[in-house]
Amino acid sequence: MRRVVVTGLGLVTPLANGVKPSWKRLINSESGAGMITKFDTTGLAVKYGCEVPIDESHPDAFRVDDLLAPKEQRKIDSFIIYGIAAAEEAILDSGWKPETDEELCRTGVSIGSGIGGLPSIEANSIKMHEHGLEKGARKISPFFIPGALINLISGHVSIRHGFKGPNHAVVTACSTGAHSIGDAARMIKDDDADVMVAGGAEAAMCRIGFAGFSSAKALSKNFHDAPETASRPYDKDRDGFVMGEGAGVVVLEEYEHAKKRGATIYAEVVGYGLSGDAHHITAPASDGNGGYRAMQMALKKSGLNVEDIGYINAHGTSTPLGDEIEVSAVKRLFGAASDKLAMSSTKSAIGHLLGAAGGVEAVFSILALNEGILPPTINLDNPSEGLDLNLVPKVAQDKKGMKAVLSNSFGFGGTNASLVMKRV
Repeated sequence: MRRVVVTGLGLVTPLANGVKPSWKRLINSESGAGMITKFDTTGLAVKYGCEVPIDESHPDAFRVDDLLAPKEQRKIDSFIIYGIAAAEEAILDSGWKPETDEELCRTGVSIGSGIGGLPSIEANSIKMHEHGLEKGARKISPFFIPGALINLISGHVSIRHGFKGPNHAVVTACSTGAHSIGDAARMIKDDDADVMVAGGAEAAMCRIGFAGFSSAKALSKNFHDAPETASRPYDKDRDGFVMGEGAGVVVLEEYEHAKKRGATIYAEVVGYGLSGDAHHITAPASDGNGGYRAMQMALKKSGLNVEDIGYINAHGTSTPLGDEIEVSAVKRLFGAASDKLAMSSTKSAIGHLLGAAGGVEAVFSILALNEGILPPTINLDNPSEGLDLNLVPKVAQDKKGMKAVLSNSFGFGGTNASLVMKRV
């Protein structure tokens, strides 16, 4: 059986650009939320979110000019840019530099997005409307479609690095990042590749994105005076998720391949579970059965016992319905082992990154495993009744010697993904 390990990590988050600064701010209980600055929020019900920092005053701001020339930036939507950036960091971190044609053909990419180029679609639709159908059509860039397509993250990373292996893109709403990593791990296990660059990216923060999620009553709207406190999973005062953007990418590698070249191994991907609720287009089933079965499948495939899981990075979006359902599913699966289990939602600090969430949270889970530090659920001032798990409220906790961690991602349409990663 071919084993799959993680040898590279890459992040672009609302906390910072890069893995180390994002992790540092996360465990320091900082928030990436604030009032929207990237577009006009006039008339919108929600005016705050978790933007990737680009202000030069931020010590770890995302500087796109360091990555791409302005001419290239104009050809692609921001979600692709974030995906390229996170992949760049992960690949550099892994130290993998394929040179032969065989090595390039054995290296693939699996980076998806939940929504893709929504800002570009919005902008070009407005352009068509303002200039009239005929004149407007002539003003549409030939790069519009390839610049908005979800699979073009993988396409650009593949072209940029010459990777000729599987070129794959997952689109499963907020489960995308986790499914991308799980699918990529399967490709390595099936001997379709030796190395896969995998994860998720999202940048759907635009007027139509906010209007749409607000209309669906999904977004938090009651914290304009203190947006940094708006994302508050498990708290009695939670009122919806805070939209975020960014990317999370890992380099996956066949174990013997990684060991032979002396690569740093962060963790082994030992379990991947996926399921469907078959219940509702946006709401999870009240019994949490879909999430339960995804976790159960991942745990079964890992060969581990519930007692071996030291930490769960929860889906935990801060919605009134979903948070408690996930907790009940976890308690059902873990039983008596729940007493020693820790679970937190890092969305409390970075918001909900939609299709990027699973990738970013997999990286955070791996860092928790390696560092022996549990990232906190910030803003958890008044937990809802019955949530008697250790939800790591407000401040990080030390937990050295963990054997394995689990990361959950659930999405619209009832799609669920769980990943189990353990020490090697």
